[in-house]
Amino acid sequence: MNQPPNQPFLGGTCVAAQARYAVLPVPYEGTVSYMRGTARAPAAILEASAQVEEFDEELARDLREVGIITLPPVEPAETPEEQMQRVEQAAREALRDGMFLLTLGGEHSITAPLVRAAAARWGELSVLQIDAHADLRDTYEENPHSHACAMRRVLEITDRLAQVGIRSFSQQEYAECRRQMDNLITPVIVETDPDWIERVLALLGEQVYVTVDVDGFDPAFVPGTGTPEPGGLTWRQVTALLRRVCSERRVVAADIVEVVPIAGQVVSEFLAARLAGKIISYVAFCGRDSRKAP
Repeated sequence: MNQPPNQPFLGGTCVAAQARYAVLPVPYEGTVSYMRGTARAPAAILEASAQVEEFDEELARDLREVGIITLPPVEPAETPEEQMQRVEQAAREALRDGMFLLTLGGEHSITAPLVRAAAARWGELSVLQIDAHADLRDTYEENPHSHACAMRRVLEITDRLAQVGIRSFSQQEYAECRRQMDNLITPVIVETDPDWIERVLALLGEQVYVTVDVDGFDPAFVPGTGTPEPGGLTWRQVTALLRRVCSERRVVAADIVEVVPIAGQVVSEFLAARLAGKIISYVAFCGRDSRKAP
């Protein structure tokens, strides 16, 4: 499969030896169960990022102050098992020098190997998931590496998982993962509990991996996603949460997944590009130093 050109994030360039932040494209959609197109997302997000201002209006800081490098895309594999191995290996190589790794998917199944690589580099982790779906099935369509199983695989790496924005899950997930079900931070909680961010922070440990499935947003904000769910989060709710988490915890890596570009419309990939810039800004300018090994 021919890969798109390796476009730089935010339209900039950085010498690899000077990079402190790495962007890893993973154009994979091997287990997508509804709308296809996530394989095109990394290139579309990178292209949209060239139109994003490097100056962050909220923090009054410029992303050109930090070193950001875009890595070559991870080639799609023939099997999900091989794909997970490729993703983990690419992440381990990027994390080896202590850089902050931001991965652009692709489908959500890639998160578990990314968390495994981050845990190998940084030690004990908790995970913040922003998503519409719980993704806690043990298998889906006889595949344990399905995007619908992403967080079940993460629970095999760490038992500290904060799930925010969830509003869709199966009876099986409800029965088998009651601890997670009881701790969900749903959109209703976000809207009605003024202390909802404190509830999220209480579920997280000191070191955090962040995964954002863009269907966690309301479809009005991100129409381009494979399985849109009504009643989601707003831009301000998500960015307020991420700023607090990056300020009060040690965020070591992150991913943004499940964008499906829509022909003639760039809303979804532009939001993802803006979100990627926000995450890096929050880590770089509000957060603790996540690039030094413990």
